[in-house]
Parts: sequence; C-alpha cells; structure tokens
Amino acid sequence: MGAENYTSTREFILLGLTSHPRSRLLLFVAVLLIYLLTILGNSLIIILVWADSQLHTPMYFFLSHLAGMEIGYVTSTQPQMLAHLLSGNGTISLARCTLQGYITLAMGSTECLLLGAMAYDRYLAICHPLVYALAMDRLHQILLATSCWTIGFGFSAIYVICTFCHPFCGPNYINHFICEPPVVLKLACGDTRITKVIGFGLSTCIVLVPLFVILTSYAFILDSVLHMRSTAGWHKAFSTCGSHLAVVSLFYGTIISMYIVPQSDSAPDHDKKIAVFYLVITPLLNPIIYTLRNKDIHSAVLKMLRRWDLEEKR
Repeated sequence: MGAENYTSTREFILLGLTSHPRSRLLLFVAVLLIYLLTILGNSLIIILVWADSQLHTPMYFFLSHLAGMEIGYVTSTQPQMLAHLLSGNGTISLARCTLQGYITLAMGSTECLLLGAMAYDRYLAICHPLVYALAMDRLHQILLATSCWTIGFGFSAIYVICTFCHPFCGPNYINHFICEPPVVLKLACGDTRITKVIGFGLSTCIVLVPLFVILTSYAFILDSVLHMRSTAGWHKAFSTCGSHLAVVSLFYGTIISMYIVPQSDSAPDHDKKIAVFYLVITPLLNPIIYTLRNKDIHSAVLKMLRRWDLEEKR
C-alpha cells in the first residue's frame, strides 16, 4: 500500500495567476502581447548582431547569447501560461512538469552567468583597453559563453534530479503558473531537507558568484571612470554600463528573493508574484534596455532598413 501511495501522483494542477474568467482573459491578452514583443525584440538583436559587421564585438556577442537564451526562457513558460489562461485547465503531467522545471531553471541559471560574463567584458574594455583585444579574442569569447551554458544546464540538472526523485503522494495542486523546483518540492513526500540544502547551495553558487563578479567589476569600472578627465569618456562608460546594471538589479533581486531568501508560508501567492518579474517582465525589458539608447544598434537598424529599401527599389 505504501508503494502504491508513493506513486499515485502522475500529474499536477497549476493554479495559475487567477481563477476569475474575466481576469484570465485580460491576462491572456497581456501575456500574449508581452510574449510576441519579447520574441520580436530578442530576435531583432540576434539578426542585427549577425548581419552587421560593426556589431561583431565581444559585447554584442554576449548580448546575442543573452537574447537567444531569453527566447528559450519565455518559450518554455509563456505558451503554457497562455494555454492555461485560455482553457482554465492547469493540468500538467509529471514528465512535462519535470522537463519544464529543468529548461526554465537551466535558462535562468545561464542568464545569471551570462550577465556576469558581460560585466567582466565591460571591466576589461574600460579598465584594461590595451589588453582587451587579446584577453577577449574570439576563442575566449566562445569559451566563456560555452562555460556559461554548460554550467547553467549542469547545475540545473542536479537540482531538478534531486527534486523530482522524491515521491509525490499528497495534494497535487501547485500554487504557481509553472513547475519551478522550489515550489514543486513543497509537495514532495518524505524528508526533503537534504534536497533543500543541495538546492540552496547550487542556487547560492549560481547566483551569488556571478553577482560578486558583477559588483566587483563595476566597482573597478566606477573607480576608473572617476579618474577620467574626458566628459565623453564618462558618458560612454555610463551609457554602456547603466543598462546592464538596470537589468542586473531587477533580475538578481527577484531571483534571490525566490531561491535564496527563506520563504514564508504566510503569503501563499508570494512565489508566483515574484516569478512574474524574472519570467515575464525581465525578458521583455532586456532588449528594450539594451537598445533604447544604444547608438550602435540604432545605426545597425538604419543600415538594415536602407538595405531593404534598396532591394525593394530594384
């Protein structure tokens, strides 16, 4: 009987963002619009970086990886959100829940590492411009980006395996709109203390180590900028780094609140409200923040539009 009970749960029911039909319809329209804009914005960055030789630099190389990661990130979560909002049925199988939890966590972990790599790139470019070309050549770019993807997916695999190896024999209602491992783990039977420790250790490593790199890099950048005599140098440094810091503040703040700060049971909707920021809002803001005041991107867009105009005239 014990064995049967431990294998009884083969699917979960995601409660989603709301249970009210009218609210679901409004959220469906909002999430659909955000999803399409996110795909469009990040795809545009990838196309521009690939097509314009002026953007074949380390900064835009990492930015294109970040854009590709964001496309995978939102595609692993938002289409399912849209389907559940439209149908009102949040049922998801254990296998799909596991896969979604892994892909979402892997993409988020990779983003943490990529943001750290981008901060290190800015540090070298501003503080050590004479050795920048050698220290961040094509081989080092590829090695750094590959390391981010490999570590992100590897660490996430350990976390997800530890989480979903537990039996699920109790309530199968998940008060969330996706299968995030920390939330799913709350439904696991048996002793989950070791898994929580492993998850906390992995989360701390994957979040705080890149955050330390980012803060250290920008501390050196700030010190270097303060010693600049050129106003143009000040403006260039702050324009290239300010957008990165804006993304970092929003993304890391919400991630730390979800994965590292101890959770309280007094606010049952806390998890999914926090998750909206790093799963829905940040992927949309990334292409906007990085391109809004970026002259290189603006120039690349104008070149592409002129090229299309000439081709149409032919």
